[in-house]
Amino acid sequence: MTDPQPVRRFLVHDRDLGRRHALLVEEASAEAAAVAYAEGLAALDGAEISLIVRDLDDGCEHCICLDLETGETADCA
Repeated sequence: MTDPQPVRRFLVHDRDLGRRHALLVEEASAEAAAVAYAEGLAALDGAEISLIVRDLDDGCEHCICLDLETGETADCA
């Protein structure tokens, strides 16, 4: 049995909309935080969304591209 990953706090926002639309998300990884953020949005246009995910514990910031149809994540280009 493996130990579950510790929950971390992330601040997530759409790269195009800016930080005023940021949400605090608690998840085990930056990728999981991006998916959780997108699941909470009412309506999304397009096949993918680029999200800025900032780890509030260590300050690292990631740009994650989320495919809205498959849920797959990748680093932004």
